[in-house]
Amino acid sequence: MERKPGMNGLSQQVRKVVIFALTLVLLLSTQPAWAAEPGTIAPETPELTAESAKAFLDEFFASDAAKSMYTGAAVVIVKDEEVLASEGYGYADAAAEKAVDPDTTVFRLASVSKTFTAVAIMQLAEQGKLDLDGDIRQYLPEGLSYINPYDTPVTVADLLTHRSGFAPSEPLATDMVTDLSVYVSMEDYAKERMPNVVREPGSAYKYDNYAYLLLGLIVQNVSGQPYETYMADNVFAPLGMSMSGFELKGDLLDNVAVAYDLSGQPYDTYFYLPNIMPHGGMLATAGDVARFMTAFLNEGATPDGGRILAAASVKEMEAYRSLIHPLLPDTTYGFESPMLLPQTASSTRVIAKYGDLPGNSSMLMFIPDEDVGVFLTYNSNSVLRNVFYQQFMGTFFPEDLIPLAAPAGFVPGDAAELARYEGLYVDLRMSGIVSRVSAAEQDGRAYLAIHDAYLGTRPLEQIGEHLFVDSMTQTLVAFRVDGEGNATHLREGALNPLGYAEKAPEGVGFADVAEDDPYEPYIRVWQSLGLYPNDAAQSFRPDEPVTRAELARDLLVISGLTQAIPRDTYAFADIAGHELAPFIQMAADMGMVLGDGQGNFHPDRPAARQEAAVMVWNVYRSVYPLDAIDQATTLAGDYDPWAEDAIRMAVTFGLHGPEVVSGADGSVDFLGKATLTRREAAAFYYQLMFQPVQQIVTQLMQQTQAE
Repeated sequence: MERKPGMNGLSQQVRKVVIFALTLVLLLSTQPAWAAEPGTIAPETPELTAESAKAFLDEFFASDAAKSMYTGAAVVIVKDEEVLASEGYGYADAAAEKAVDPDTTVFRLASVSKTFTAVAIMQLAEQGKLDLDGDIRQYLPEGLSYINPYDTPVTVADLLTHRSGFAPSEPLATDMVTDLSVYVSMEDYAKERMPNVVREPGSAYKYDNYAYLLLGLIVQNVSGQPYETYMADNVFAPLGMSMSGFELKGDLLDNVAVAYDLSGQPYDTYFYLPNIMPHGGMLATAGDVARFMTAFLNEGATPDGGRILAAASVKEMEAYRSLIHPLLPDTTYGFESPMLLPQTASSTRVIAKYGDLPGNSSMLMFIPDEDVGVFLTYNSNSVLRNVFYQQFMGTFFPEDLIPLAAPAGFVPGDAAELARYEGLYVDLRMSGIVSRVSAAEQDGRAYLAIHDAYLGTRPLEQIGEHLFVDSMTQTLVAFRVDGEGNATHLREGALNPLGYAEKAPEGVGFADVAEDDPYEPYIRVWQSLGLYPNDAAQSFRPDEPVTRAELARDLLVISGLTQAIPRDTYAFADIAGHELAPFIQMAADMGMVLGDGQGNFHPDRPAARQEAAVMVWNVYRSVYPLDAIDQATTLAGDYDPWAEDAIRMAVTFGLHGPEVVSGADGSVDFLGKATLTRREAAAFYYQLMFQPVQQIVTQLMQQTQAE
């Protein structure tokens, strides 16, 4: 069977956000009977026992809904330091019909690895080898430096709780490799990708893979052992976790589950760079993870009377360190809040850790007060764990599904009070996710509305101070306000619940763009979002063309891909030495740009409008099918045949400014061969950021099916 490599980075990011958003819709439409009134205890809530756990798992994984979400899965449930259930379902390798065995099938734990890295840090803190409140500079290897413009240092605790203040430094598409002979060390990787501090350390929650890479380097540097050796000697061996590690070789390689994409096709065997990933590279069986769970619930004690952690350290790992609202806690040392489900808040009684890699998803959760732990892992990416969590908690612990309701006597804010929340909010981790919040009034009632490109516009219902419910997803949206009562951040559960979005400053305009210019609102938005200088004294040069290199860079940056690493060699002969060569190469890596067929890119040539459409379509077509594009629209004007599908896409999705209008006969001239000017590019980028493409696609697909 032909195996496929991973999808490009931008497509993966788009698909991940879309999948998460659709997860919430699925949960709303498939809630079981018990979920009709979240937070209420069912008349006969069953006790969690070995028998009830096994019955629940067998029924859940045998259901048609669950079967459509996994190829192979392993799950363990622990209570009172005993394993109640340890089960495998489906196939570790579908082609070979090799069944999943929880004790022998190895899964990629992805970000669940972070919990184990946190354990190592806590061990070293117990030994007095590091201070959780200490500046990380004293624990990092020499040569690993960064700029911190604040008086507040980045501490070890900041790394543990995803509040480092570092700029995003996420894995790139080229980090996923299938050549098992490739080797890149943690230290070399970290030096190449080291970000600077861009906000005060400890001030805001942003999920941070790089922070846990640094924690792995701290473990290695402070202990004097390679990270993977330290973990084997001090975590895995004391627990008897003989089928766990961070190196894809030997028994782990021989027994690793095949990873499957969304269509059920297998990926090539792969790993991510660096080869040892403290933030996401752990491999283990579910049975091994159960050994860790029993020790964690036993206050760090191992079955032989030893310890992996002191009881006090376990308590430290269970405690939430920050929150934007009491119903929306952020993180602990090594864990995060449980997933946001429709119509429910997050219970602080539950700590969780989730992990995702291509073709692998995992969930580790504890309810310490109940001495209960659950680990679920499966070799695909789907909403299985979301549905599982909802049904497991609803069956055995419905009291922890806290209902969303305004307290008695609560009076929502009026228009003046709601105005404080208005503005653009940029996700701190994925800057390509931007939410527009605005106050409105209907029938004499003031309300807030939130809009993004993934779910469109929906009203927010206020149920508390700075707390709202998204009317579509039925999940919480909370705002943080400063000492003067002005909103500074929001956290929402629809697109990226793992972190905050920061309110962007108002755009101030440019000296050479009149306020009545139809493109001026688009240009101001991009000043606000940082693509253009936010300086009213500067000139914008609105009629100048955008070059091909600038276009490629801008499309990546507005999508949240702001890191471009210089290369020794490049895909195109004419970009070496160009200041934007790393961005052009990134675009080439993901198939966004293809060059002229003769090995050149022509980076400084003015970009044609049809080229802009093609660059976007090269990414979108891996996410959206061609039949999602409106084929009924008649295209007019001059364009090349190779750009026709892309132009139809741009017209269908409304990716253009006021320069594109429909003719009297309904035909549309996209002006395909015309040069893309800077003002037109601002409008094109704006529509890319805010047009609800997923909704448009869904509507067109429904129309097509109806016909």
